[in-house]
Amino acid sequence: MAHRHSNGGKGHEAAGIREPRAGNHRNHQGEWFSRFAHETARLAGKPIAFITAVAVVVIWAASGPLFEYSDTWQLVINTSTTIITFLMVFLIQNTQNRDTLALQVKLSELIIAMRGAQNRLATAEDMTEEELERLHQEYSHRADAARETLEELRAARK
Repeated sequence: MAHRHSNGGKGHEAAGIREPRAGNHRNHQGEWFSRFAHETARLAGKPIAFITAVAVVVIWAASGPLFEYSDTWQLVINTSTTIITFLMVFLIQNTQNRDTLALQVKLSELIIAMRGAQNRLATAEDMTEEELERLHQEYSHRADAARETLEELRAARK
């Protein structure tokens, strides 16, 4: 059973979590971009976005004979796809960063709330590559040992 730490009902600030106050000025440009990036990435992942992209390519390809497959005709699709790809990289990266951070916060909460868990793992994303590699090896050995123990217990029951 998980052990939840209580802050005595004193709210998030007693637990070390600061809530935004009415007088605080947030970075509205960054907030706007984050919302825009999240919504754009969400829409880009919908089937209609793919269907629209396919339709644009089909229309472009079908217009080839009309434009005699000219360099300009090819440049239109190349430039369009390059610009869209370039911009989408930043939008999707922003959304990915936000989602990863949210996941890390959720995992940290679970680790901290679990009795017997190693709280140092709550901030594993801040560790160096070498520290993470050592932890990975340590947990791989622990998993192997647990698997062997489980196999021995199963064999003993037969």
